[in-house]
Amino acid sequence: MINKLVKEIKAKNAPIVVGLDPMLSYVPKHILDAKIKEYGENLQAAGEAIWQYNKEIVDATYDLIPAVKPQIAMYEQFGIEGLIAFKKTVDYCKEKGLVVIGDIKRGDIGSTSAAYANGHVGKVTVGNTVCRGFEEDFVTVNPYLGTDGVKPFVDVCKEEGKGIFVLVKTSNPSSGEFQDRLVDGRPLYELVGEKVAQWGEDHMGDEYSYVGAVVGATYPKMGEILRKIMPKTYILVPGYGAQGGKASDLAPYFNEDGLGAIVNSSRGIIAAYKQEKYAQYGEANHADAARAAVEDMIADINGALGK
Repeated sequence: MINKLVKEIKAKNAPIVVGLDPMLSYVPKHILDAKIKEYGENLQAAGEAIWQYNKEIVDATYDLIPAVKPQIAMYEQFGIEGLIAFKKTVDYCKEKGLVVIGDIKRGDIGSTSAAYANGHVGKVTVGNTVCRGFEEDFVTVNPYLGTDGVKPFVDVCKEEGKGIFVLVKTSNPSSGEFQDRLVDGRPLYELVGEKVAQWGEDHMGDEYSYVGAVVGATYPKMGEILRKIMPKTYILVPGYGAQGGKASDLAPYFNEDGLGAIVNSSRGIIAAYKQEKYAQYGEANHADAARAAVEDMIADINGALGK
């Protein structure tokens, strides 16, 4: 799947991923009102509303982008109905040819970690029938438990031709409380980066490893260091736009081939119609606003990369 991701990034000249992280406050009123009228003021209405919202955004942007990244907590807050919307979203995005990165941030050990992996990127057998759960192409993984927590994901991904993105240096302000602490004179995130590169050696694609890394756009100097530590690792870069990351800071995350990183934007795209820049589209045309925001983001990043 890393080969497909790289291929799609090249073909669309778009090293970006759209974060499908819906909040009810992002959903245009006419969509939510219609679902409440149909189902009542309940979780089913919420789930159906965010599914329709997602579908309209995907329909408006899929030809421009290589990948999407649905954040599962934004769906889990609506219970089973939210997870149904998550599954519908994953399936629809794959129908549209998009690579799907499930932002699930799981991290456990042994059979529990394997169960998470099977549920999201693998399979289970029911009687004599092989069944698949959410079926994303990549998932995000928390490495705090070490190799015991990561290896089950890598094992399943090797069987399925899929991949993971491991949290290395996250974009949130308090990430340094642990990630920047010195261990034998070096920051912890560097040691995690070395392990990611090591794990990736066992699961390589044509150019890059199936084991990627998450490195926030808000720490470009650290991103530059980690790019050198993990030369064959694809870097998923959150924090662009709404969290303060700028395109001008992102060049060090990429390799000389212009590849090696994919930059995420979530509410900056899916709720673009709420921004003054795109306000002329209004709620009724929220998906057109998202498309315009995608086009602007691609131009912004490619411009910073000199493309």
